[in-house]
Amino acid sequence: MKNKIMIGTRGSQLALYQAYKVKDTLLEAFPELAVEVEIIHTKGDKILDVALSKIGDKGLFTKEIETALLEGTVDIAVHSLKDLPTTLPEGLKLGAVLPRAEFRDALVSKDGRKLSELTSKDVIATSSLRRIAGLRRINKDFTIVDIRGNVNTRLKKMEEGYCDAMIMAAAGLQRLELDEYITEVLEPEVMIPATSQGVIAIESRINDPEVDAVLAQINDQASWDAIEVERGFLRSIEGGCQVPVGCYTKTEGDSITITGFVASIDGSEYLLDSESGPVADGEKIGIKLSDKLVAKGATRILDEIRK
Repeated sequence: MKNKIMIGTRGSQLALYQAYKVKDTLLEAFPELAVEVEIIHTKGDKILDVALSKIGDKGLFTKEIETALLEGTVDIAVHSLKDLPTTLPEGLKLGAVLPRAEFRDALVSKDGRKLSELTSKDVIATSSLRRIAGLRRINKDFTIVDIRGNVNTRLKKMEEGYCDAMIMAAAGLQRLELDEYITEVLEPEVMIPATSQGVIAIESRINDPEVDAVLAQINDQASWDAIEVERGFLRSIEGGCQVPVGCYTKTEGDSITITGFVASIDGSEYLLDSESGPVADGEKIGIKLSDKLVAKGATRILDEIRK
């Protein structure tokens, strides 16, 4: 068993919350373990004046951290799982996940109005093509602007008049104890969340049995079962962080149901379906949902967006 673990993470307030959450979880399981946190700046952190969808999403918030992991500078990397590509670099794997937090999106508005009360005259900010497609589906005339920066930066921009409302991950606001800014948590029937949203992921090296032994003790099996299905869907549909694709799962006993969508950016085409099966089938269930959406035209929609 290792006696020291180095954690690699981005340097934002939310990323550090997640890294220290993993550190606390490790120390709770292994009180004698030495755990340190190393901040690593990624491409996504450095380029703040360009929309995420125009930069490209492959390893945008993970590549530099993964390089440190492969080189042995750190022993594990901590990410928001929704930012972690489904195909990892050779030599790396998803080692563990913590218990899932709130998986839904939240509306944050300046004057406390809910999404159903906003009009085309209101400016809504988001950097996500998935959320843009969802908003366009609700009201094709919504005024939508791009927004970048950490959670506090975005809140400050809204307060200074940049926008009237924003769509954000509810878990991020809750983890930073900014719950009071949440106007409403959006049900997935209104806004389907990003794949694996709300999950803190721990990435590790393949063939590192000492780290594997540590991570096995803190992995949350219920969350792992859900994300196996969700990431199976995302991998099969060949979606990424910056395309209008999303899904969520619901577990009842030994059965799990995944609901997912693929949409055009303007929301005019919105393909939605569900698939159920035994939890033990994991990735296969997600692939079956992907096949359903592909049969409806998902590949054509995503190819047009990538062009």
